[in-house]
Amino acid sequence: MPPTIHALYNALKSKISGMEKDYLIFLLAGVFLGFGQSVDGATLTNYLKENLHLVITERTALEVPRELPGLLVVMLIGALHFLGDVRIAVAANVFAALGMLALGIIPADYTLVIMSILLYSTGQHMYMPLANTIGMSFAGHGDIGKKLGLMNGTNTAALVVSSALLWALFRFAHISYTVSFTIGAGSFLIAAALLARIKPGQTVQSKNRFVFKKEYRLYYWLCILFGARKQIFITFGPWVLVDVFKQPVTTMTILFFIVSVAGIFVKPAIGHLIDTAGEKFVLGGEAVLFFFVCLGYAFADNIFAGQAAILLICACYVVDQVLSSVSMARATYMKKIALNQEDVSPSLSLGTSIDHLVTMFLPFFGGLVWYRGGPHGYKYVFLAGAVIAVINYFSTRLITLRQKPPALRKPLRGFRE
Repeated sequence: MPPTIHALYNALKSKISGMEKDYLIFLLAGVFLGFGQSVDGATLTNYLKENLHLVITERTALEVPRELPGLLVVMLIGALHFLGDVRIAVAANVFAALGMLALGIIPADYTLVIMSILLYSTGQHMYMPLANTIGMSFAGHGDIGKKLGLMNGTNTAALVVSSALLWALFRFAHISYTVSFTIGAGSFLIAAALLARIKPGQTVQSKNRFVFKKEYRLYYWLCILFGARKQIFITFGPWVLVDVFKQPVTTMTILFFIVSVAGIFVKPAIGHLIDTAGEKFVLGGEAVLFFFVCLGYAFADNIFAGQAAILLICACYVVDQVLSSVSMARATYMKKIALNQEDVSPSLSLGTSIDHLVTMFLPFFGGLVWYRGGPHGYKYVFLAGAVIAVINYFSTRLITLRQKPPALRKPLRGFRE
């Protein structure tokens, strides 16, 4: 083994051996989650187009069952609160596995696809807030962002590798969508099995299924703004590339790969910034960058012509997607302002539901503005996004973190079994 590779191997081995066993298991589960998520991101759209031959109205309608679980997640997790965070996370990944497996074996029937996507999405949305809660439970005072950054970076690294493997399997082995979805389902099941092995040393039992407190109102407001901002990188950003600038699927695949690679480095860096500079700086910085991203989307063809305008739009798309990882700063902010540690998990679940309330309805109004505005209607959508960025920036200026008593500054080993 060459000296450089040997040194890297020893450094990695030393780092892993120094990790807490449960945290290492949690990171490994994130690797398999990345594999399952890559199947969704890389193949679902083509599957819907090639197997079901959907028209745009049918494809758009699928976003309702896909996003509905995000709106209902606070009730879903609340109903299962007696299981505790870890066991709910296990159940969530089992739901995701069953939904993805169903996509691979059901006939090409629109109703069955809706039911399968609803089941898969339910599992995914249930796990979203729980991932942050469980991840933060391994953190000591001052390294919450580092733990979440490593968690997200590991997941993204798996996303990069699995995306490349999927491309190779489709390109050279000519696998079917059934095989692809089966691989994804198996990955989610392995993640569930790994999460089931986590045994926290101390638990905090939650007496409340739902938490809504006036002390957390700024967190709720930031979730609303995130829901509005999220549609830019989920819906309108990709669509302007495909619809306005006529970019093929190969371009989108390359951009997806670039975003994933960038996330390996950016997510841990954001986690480090949360620990060193704080949530106010990170969330405020994200708002400023997003403001310029929206202006880039809106005026790229006014500033440049031809290929240069497309390159600027692509750059905006990459930055836009990468900035979505700043959402971990909202999670750490919630943890730091929590009056009781048992408030964290249900509050994060409520935050997910709040942002999805906006996510479900905003695309309709944005699409209407785009349509009514004619060939340049998309510019108005991104100008509205810039306004949201300004509101978001001034909202982050209101962030203040009170000093907690020593009992609450201890490492949180308090997620529920």
